[in-house]
Amino acid sequence: MPDAIITPEQVRHVARLARLSLDDDEVARMTKELGAILEYMARLDEADTSDVEPTAQVGTEALALRHDEPRVGLDREVVLGQGPSTSHDGFAVPAFVDE
Repeated sequence: MPDAIITPEQVRHVARLARLSLDDDEVARMTKELGAILEYMARLDEADTSDVEPTAQVGTEALALRHDEPRVGLDREVVLGQGPSTSHDGFAVPAFVDE
């Protein structure tokens, strides 16, 4: 049997870095799923792309954008009434940057 591409210990390590709490069943499932993804990526890496021209984007068509259509918005007083505190026609929030 070939060496595992990713081990349960590596999954636990990545989970700790991401501050995720995984039980043993989740670690086993994630090890299997991530292993399958990494095996697929390794197979893709083996593909011969020497005759393929590098591309910056796949599509050749521009993104289709919808036309702007003015609509009636929400009433400012009703919206501001939903917040705990307002100031100068907007929501008041606690300061989060030290001066």
